Amino acid sequence: MSGSIPPDDHHRDVTGGWLRPAVFGAMDGLVSNFALMAGVAGGAAAMGESRTAVVLAGLAGLAAGAFSMAAGEYTSVASQSELAEQEFENERRELTRNAEGEAKELAQIWVRRGVDLALAEQVAEQLGRNPEAALEVHAREELGMAPGELPNPWLAAGSSFLAFTAGALIPVLPYLFGATTLLWSAILSVIGLFGAGALVSRVTARSWWFSGLRQLLVGVLAAAVTFGIGSLVGTSLA
Repeated sequence: MSGSIPPDDHHRDVTGGWLRPAVFGAMDGLVSNFALMAGVAGGAAAMGESRTAVVLAGLAGLAAGAFSMAAGEYTSVASQSELAEQEFENERRELTRNAEGEAKELAQIWVRRGVDLALAEQVAEQLGRNPEAALEVHAREELGMAPGELPNPWLAAGSSFLAFTAGALIPVLPYLFGATTLLWSAILSVIGLFGAGALVSRVTARSWWFSGLRQLLVGVLAAAVTFGIGSLVGTSLA
């Protein structure tokens, strides 16, 4: 129909696409590094030490966290892809050895979704004439994904590395430009926390201000707790 809305155009991307992992990676870097620096700042202040310890902690936390996130994401995605590839191969063998049984299994899936049995069996039988098309449909129905749709582990690792680095760099920046106290780092981190939370609302049903305030509360609470722990430890060691 002319002027009609294409399918899916009026729906949100509920998987979050690239935005979800990017925002949450940056948020993780910001919260964890800000909390780490706050803890070190609390301890350093109690012991009368300089800003050097805080800067070193921030840079070390950035590097360690970014590489850890990238390594973890690579291993996770690579393992998932390897498992899926094995399942695809198993399905391909089953389609070769037992095409009729696999067609009946696919038909039953469609029947449970409300398709008439005769129609479901007819479509499944016709689909089985094309092995690759049959594999794609069987894999999508049974595994939730098809060959060619597997994520790239290197892309996932690189994205996680960059996102975490961007977030973790925020609390470090004021110190790199000459700040000597945690105040400017806290101000910049608060802005970043609220902004990241507001951006998350793009992939949720929450309002931007609710998501922003929620993330701000979580980040500030984490930093306050670690600052307190750092102060207690620094006082005991002073």
